[in-house]
Amino acid sequence: MRLNDILSGQLNAAEWEQKGYELPKFDIEAVRRKTHDEPTWVHFGGGNIFRAFPAAILNDALNTGKYDRGVIVAETFDFEVIDKAYAPYDNLSLYVALCSDGTIEKKVIASVTEALKADPQFEDWQRLVEIFRSPSLQMISFTITEKGYTFNEADLARGLKPVFAMGKVTALLYERWQAGQMALTIQSMDNCSHNGDKVKAGVMAYAERWVKDGLVPQAFLDYLKDETKVTFPWSMIDKITPRPHEKVKELLAKDGFEDNNYIETEKHTFTAPFVNAEEVQYLVIEDHYTNGRPPLDLGGALYTTRETVDKVETMKVTTCLNPLHTAMSIYGCMLDYTLISAEMGDPDLRPFVQKLGYIEAMPVVTDPGVLNPYEFIGDVINRRLPNPFMPDAPQRIAMDTSQKLPIRFGETIKKYVARGLDKRNLVLIPLTLAGYARYLKGLKDDLTPFEPSPDPMLQELQTIVAPLEIGRDDQDWSPLKKLYSRSDVFGLDLYEAGLGQQIEGMVKELYAGNGAVRATLHKYVSAR
Repeated sequence: MRLNDILSGQLNAAEWEQKGYELPKFDIEAVRRKTHDEPTWVHFGGGNIFRAFPAAILNDALNTGKYDRGVIVAETFDFEVIDKAYAPYDNLSLYVALCSDGTIEKKVIASVTEALKADPQFEDWQRLVEIFRSPSLQMISFTITEKGYTFNEADLARGLKPVFAMGKVTALLYERWQAGQMALTIQSMDNCSHNGDKVKAGVMAYAERWVKDGLVPQAFLDYLKDETKVTFPWSMIDKITPRPHEKVKELLAKDGFEDNNYIETEKHTFTAPFVNAEEVQYLVIEDHYTNGRPPLDLGGALYTTRETVDKVETMKVTTCLNPLHTAMSIYGCMLDYTLISAEMGDPDLRPFVQKLGYIEAMPVVTDPGVLNPYEFIGDVINRRLPNPFMPDAPQRIAMDTSQKLPIRFGETIKKYVARGLDKRNLVLIPLTLAGYARYLKGLKDDLTPFEPSPDPMLQELQTIVAPLEIGRDDQDWSPLKKLYSRSDVFGLDLYEAGLGQQIEGMVKELYAGNGAVRATLHKYVSAR
């Protein structure tokens, strides 16, 4: 069983289907011809998240028979991905859904019709120019990570020969403008807040510099700013797509699926002919398109307003997912866990995050309407965090915690204050913040050392708690006032919010000695 069999005429469909592999239900060659002649969608970033999510939901849309165009992927950074993960397999891939019950679902993805290297040094660039000059092109999208939208002075100074992704995209947009100022939507699908604004900022930086240097006319910049022609919608995307999993490779090999080798490029991109990801996924998109759009809603995407996208993002980041992750990471490190999924089997940690979300954070959630907050948390607690296939570690999630606390907890506390809600309802959120002062000591609950995760403020905050000793009651606790009044760390002065003394009391319990972290956690979770 090989992916190349599908287009070579050697496919034994009955064997694939008997072993649980879902094959494409559409005419692959017909879709490829149609897409080549009348392209509608180019996606920048050929990594695992693209194949497991945007390409997969387009595959589902094609399977309905209600659409006839695929997606063209363009790689701006690691060109070996095209050579090693796309070209040898006819641009086909296998999507493996890792289910929380320990089973897997397998689906061949055939929605990618071309895979191109987005750089003028390759012949593919002329094909991209041709596509951008095509009136049929409706959308370009991105999964290049937030840092992919950056630019620097050196690249801006290269004129129309940039090397950064946003510069290349702007050069292609200039080709589209020259071809007749045709409309287009520029859609980020990266997991960062207000992602459309980040793409827009990158594109505008290049365009404005080129106008200033006399390389392009002002009319090109005016075109990019004209929302009847060009738009930069927001989206919220959420799906965990880890590196190819050894257990998945073994399961596929037992099936007789031969394309299960690992690929690591010189730039240390980890990929494979298969891509594995969690079963749960969300893609909520601002419906602001100027030249039509691929019907990704046929595959499960939700189209809505910018305001609703923002509500969904806020719900996820400040209530239903990210705060639970941070709470688990702080206490998971101290309780010597190395897997989030394992933490969900802990009799204190599971109810800790469950009660934190449902009881304490939920009262200030604004229901976005398109996703139910209670169901979202339910998926997080029952399907996502316990997933045995997800090798996510509390140590990874604990990275940059000082940068996350203001959003993940500070915003909720601010809403309690602004709405006049009873702050006595807050127990586990304060316990999380109290745990941070104990985490900064770099000592597990059994008092053996651990290395706190990288954080730009780690050394500064550790210096604050350095005078505090574990196991000593008669000490000066004033450093806690210095810590918990830091609005740059917590989003507000926790004493002014009326929570400082409560948190101090919890910290003292966590510092009581060997086993105090477990005892304090159990005490407050059980009482809640």
